[in-house]
Amino acid sequence: MARTVGIGHQNFETIRREGYFYVDKTSFIREWRESGDSVTLITRPRRFGKTLTMSMTEQFFSVNYAGRKC
Repeated sequence: MARTVGIGHQNFETIRREGYFYVDKTSFIREWRESGDSVTLITRPRRFGKTLTMSMTEQFFSVNYAGRKC
């Protein structure tokens, strides 16, 4: 069964819960975290997943989402 691309969805929790297709950025988040940089500037054109990546980062590191599987 083909998965639907969640165009326009910017909340990681919604994308996971609804089973939309997305590009996994966990490698990017790990690399960013381990770099030790004091400032990170993420420049990408419109619609390249900046907000979704920040939503994913929030859910990885926030205690509000601890213990959730989705």
